[in-house]
Amino acid sequence: MKLYFHYCPSGFSNCYILGTDDHSEAIIIDPGVMDKNILGLIENKNYGLLAVLITHDHPHHVRGLATIMRIYNTRIYASNPVIGEYRTTLVRDGDVVDIGSFRTEVISVPGHSADSAIFKINRFLFTGDVLTAGLVGTTASAYAAATQVTALRSKIFSLPGDYTVLPGHGPPSSLEAERRFNLGLNVFDQQKNRRPAFRLDL
Repeated sequence: MKLYFHYCPSGFSNCYILGTDDHSEAIIIDPGVMDKNILGLIENKNYGLLAVLITHDHPHHVRGLATIMRIYNTRIYASNPVIGEYRTTLVRDGDVVDIGSFRTEVISVPGHSADSAIFKINRFLFTGDVLTAGLVGTTASAYAAATQVTALRSKIFSLPGDYTVLPGHGPPSSLEAERRFNLGLNVFDQQKNRRPAFRLDL
């Protein structure tokens, strides 16, 4: 399995292309852009593009869809039934989908957005914006933050062994490094411990 990284300057976001060793099949994760570099990679290596995986429906991760869908007859997998003008193959938490040679496990981690999902493929975790190097995803409320951290701890940090964390923004990391050093989790815990307990005087 071969992993290719593409940086999208317009959204400071990461796009990933995962291909088979024999160059027969490929998938794209979070196409924030579809430019000549990505197209050249797919075409020059003669990959058959099987699918596009979307971790969440935010512009910096889906802008390339329109161009991809004009060029390729491929499926879009997402936790949203529709992204832009395109219907998707809807996936839910716990689904395991065989996309050609790519066995893909879907792990729902809402909080940053309602449709945020992590795709686990082999020893790779494509985490979108819910987990980056040293941080967790931004959220709109304390409830969403708690929901996100609870899901990360129960579904991701509990995974046995180590994985490569491939986020939607920023550098790659490892799951073991995030277990030990993730500042976002530490800040969340500190804020939670400082909140006063609810009290009702009658």
